[in-house]
Amino acid sequence: MLSSAFSPASCYLDTATYGLAPDVSLQCLREFGERWAAGTYEARACDAVIDRAREVFAGLHGVGADDVAIGPQVSPLVASVAGGLGPGARVVTAAGDFTSLLFPFAAAGAEVSAVELEQIADAVDARTDAVAVSAVQSADGRVADLEAITAAAGAHGALTIVDGTQACGWLPLDASRLDVMVCGGYKWLCHPRGTAFMTVRRSALERLRAVNAGWYAGEDRWNSIYGLPLRLAACARRFDVSPAWPCWPAALAALELIASIGVARVHDHDVALANRLRAGLELAPGNSAIVSLRADARAGERLRAAGVTVSTRAGRIRISPHLHNGEADIDRALDALRAVDTAGGGQPAVTSAGSSE
Repeated sequence: MLSSAFSPASCYLDTATYGLAPDVSLQCLREFGERWAAGTYEARACDAVIDRAREVFAGLHGVGADDVAIGPQVSPLVASVAGGLGPGARVVTAAGDFTSLLFPFAAAGAEVSAVELEQIADAVDARTDAVAVSAVQSADGRVADLEAITAAAGAHGALTIVDGTQACGWLPLDASRLDVMVCGGYKWLCHPRGTAFMTVRRSALERLRAVNAGWYAGEDRWNSIYGLPLRLAACARRFDVSPAWPCWPAALAALELIASIGVARVHDHDVALANRLRAGLELAPGNSAIVSLRADARAGERLRAAGVTVSTRAGRIRISPHLHNGEADIDRALDALRAVDTAGGGQPAVTSAGSSE
């Protein structure tokens, strides 16, 4: 365990589904509940919390606070990008990418071309309006070659839209090199579900449309709650979607915890644990905190019996350690998987790892 700020009661190896709450975030949620129940919560108090969260997230990703929009989930933020491109836009994405990134473009009438992750850079040409790809694939943990993708997009004047939901919090990302980066906070950033961020490069601001604009997107929020005309913020805040108040104090606490540790240190910790698992299964090392295993039903059953929480995605077992995990958790998972091989007469329950092939 890298941080003593967590108190997990089980062997939880499923951060790619949702991150565990730090103790300080739980306390924030309790305090909000008490103020809510007593009628003493001040709605405007959330603004300062969100502004601070914006600053911390910006600092972690190499941009300014004015370059960051907030919302409840990824898809409403991506809709601003898709709405700006309009019907008929040509968008290149990765086959099997997460639908919160893909559906807004399809719903806006874009022409979406899905290719293998490793082929995205080669698929970008003069007809491409945008490239939309997850920095880390949710299904199997593959890490996109963002350097090659951004270079290809830049050479053809295409926007780069990167979903950092499975990356922010453990993989260092420089959002200043991207036109847009979106991120759901409830996974590796350990936020409550209902928080998301979008960074927008200033050169891309006018190419997007604030299709989900509401009062919180106004230049002066509390003077934007009634009537026309439209008066949006001049910076990325114009894409803000009204926040879920209970979530943000807990989100800020988790962000500050991660910032205090440092994303580079979290990266080394998480990838080392993932590679300990790979090594224990005689698989090649990888560069991801997510390990995707092609395994039969016996493996999942034995992991559950051993009290190890993982998930199944795209027909594979997905294991994703984070700050609250240590080597003992990985060894517990390995013991369970090895026990399956023994019980099965030596027939391997795990045959390959998608994220390290």
